[in-house]
Amino acid sequence: MLLAGDEMGRTQNGNNNPYCQDNEISWINWDNADKDLLEFTKKLIHVYKDHNVFSRRDWFKGQPIKGRGLTDIAWFSPDGKKMTEENWKQDFAKCLAVYLNGHGIHSLDYDGKPIVDDSFYLIFNAHNEPVEYKLPTKRYGDNWIKILDTNTNFVSQEGSERFRANTRTKVEGFSVMLLKQPLAR
Repeated sequence: MLLAGDEMGRTQNGNNNPYCQDNEISWINWDNADKDLLEFTKKLIHVYKDHNVFSRRDWFKGQPIKGRGLTDIAWFSPDGKKMTEENWKQDFAKCLAVYLNGHGIHSLDYDGKPIVDDSFYLIFNAHNEPVEYKLPTKRYGDNWIKILDTNTNFVSQEGSERFRANTRTKVEGFSVMLLKQPLAR
């Protein structure tokens, strides 16, 4: 979620409730905009708008997708295994990944046809050190394309790096990486 000014690095200097302040705390200073952050945010918005899997009408339900053997969403630990109930109870867990199934949108377009999209694997590293992640098995996708890396402000619909199932990738500290499994057309 973005609040006006977040996309360009605006700060309220720690004030989380400046609604009644008519001064520098609540004003947006366009001259001091972080141009790189603004460009990064614009690209990120395009990724969001171009992919229905990120703008679903309904909540994820963990439901199996008919004929595919996968659910609409799945959570993974850095070792590439699906998270268990025990994983969720560990208070020190700072790293996880989520699989968003492009075949699990469960909505129809204006012509009454099912909406499908690319599938995505979103890796979060909230640890201050790099963490090596193992991608899930081929069942979730064989050819992943990196389209986002917050550590380098990299955003590209086409991607640059490619990864195979079960391979490893390093995700830098305090960053997010987004991989895309293109929809078979």
